Amino acid sequence: MKKLFIICVLTISNYVLAQSATNLKVSESAEYKDKVKSDEVIAIYTSDSGKTAIVRSSKRNFLFDIFDVKLKKTDSKDVKIDRKEKHVGDLFYNNQLKLFTVYAPKKDERILYCHTLNLDSKAYTKTVVFKTNVEKKQSLFGSRKNHNTSFSLSPNGNYFAIATDNIRKNKNSYTIRVFDAKTEKLIFKKAYQEGVKRVFEHNDLYVDNDANVYSLGKLFIKGRGEKKGGKANYQFILNKITKIKNTPLKLNLKKIHIKSLSISNINNELHLIGFYSELNVGRIKGGCNFLIDTDNFSVKTKKSEDLPKQVYEDLYGYRTAQRKNKKKKELFNFDIDYVLKNSNGDTYLIAEEFYVTQHYVHSAGPMMTGGHTQRVYHYDDILILKFNSDGDLAWGRSVFKRANSPSYNVFLKNDQLHVILNSGKNLTKKNDGRTKVSKGWFESSSLYDIEYAVNGDVSYNKIQNNKGNAYYYPYYGTYKSNKFIMMSSGKRKKTFMILE
Repeated sequence: MKKLFIICVLTISNYVLAQSATNLKVSESAEYKDKVKSDEVIAIYTSDSGKTAIVRSSKRNFLFDIFDVKLKKTDSKDVKIDRKEKHVGDLFYNNQLKLFTVYAPKKDERILYCHTLNLDSKAYTKTVVFKTNVEKKQSLFGSRKNHNTSFSLSPNGNYFAIATDNIRKNKNSYTIRVFDAKTEKLIFKKAYQEGVKRVFEHNDLYVDNDANVYSLGKLFIKGRGEKKGGKANYQFILNKITKIKNTPLKLNLKKIHIKSLSISNINNELHLIGFYSELNVGRIKGGCNFLIDTDNFSVKTKKSEDLPKQVYEDLYGYRTAQRKNKKKKELFNFDIDYVLKNSNGDTYLIAEEFYVTQHYVHSAGPMMTGGHTQRVYHYDDILILKFNSDGDLAWGRSVFKRANSPSYNVFLKNDQLHVILNSGKNLTKKNDGRTKVSKGWFESSSLYDIEYAVNGDVSYNKIQNNKGNAYYYPYYGTYKSNKFIMMSSGKRKKTFMILE
């Protein structure tokens, strides 16, 4: 009876948010059958001509599928890979999907392969990009954690660059390789940030139309760890690497802390955009933007602005937000997922709160004793910051969300930001003004389009109720030519949803 009372109180304190239908045109493809069961998408791209390529992983195989403009499967290839061969990155250009894998035939030997799928000819090839030796069991892409920062394609599509960071026993060694994008021929190879004591942690990579490479990362002064003796133990370094030399540029952080930065090319200028804190690298007080003068290779301007009050209101409600905004309380556990640019040169920085907890699970049954510890992954709130073309913070919003797996995707259409995700059938509007995006214990789910206007105004639009319909994964989606495409779940029978 007490539990029932609590549920009733919770229900009264909230109310169902009035939701409108999405402004996007929604359609679905014809159903198709898979020969091999796999929902693990590792790459998905759509060409300018409307063809879509998808690569999935299935045990010791890669499944390459090609779909035409109407999303009808036209070709499928089942490629066997070695047990010690791992996917490390991918690029898409000239109607070709290039999937990179690292193979470790021996403890100290590494081979980088390129699996190429041509969407026009439907031809598949596997080539050796390079071979190298490492210290035993060391990784070529050791700092690649949340998203692909070790591969970069030039804006004109003529070059691609690969950053590797092999940490040797007695020496830190980092290498940039630049290739001709059409022939995969090596143009130059250059070592950088070599040293015995200092460790460089790669953040982001950019190669321009002249094959100049910019490698951004954090240089630890004494081993790893953000602090040593109570003081900051790192510097942010932007390396400009050419065939002739490497020129490092130190970013003056003064008293602020930065976890990571992303490189964004805005109107042919390099911006280094991220979050900053006044406490430690795991927290966020606001957004920061470093404008780089590439000719003189110097920091032209540095801007940092506190999180807008609206961010706190979206997360905590207007009452609590007033107090937190006044004290400038810092957020924490957010990782950058997407950096998007609109037609006016504005940049959107989208991050998700991620952390891991553990709880003890008791063995089932009256005669069972003991149990085990289980890890729980939390993919919660979303933070959105918009910077204008001058690098100033235009506005900030957040999504009060709860999930246990990667669940959302974003795209810009007509300069409006769309956040696509699954949540409960009815979104809850709390008395403090927050809109909670989560699914209750006994609640069915729905697919939503959270749409942000140019000025930051938000609308929560329902795409479909999932009950009785195909369930789609926004996280595995691709946006091209004003269309967002995502694949449904299912063991063998699948469809695509198209939002345009």
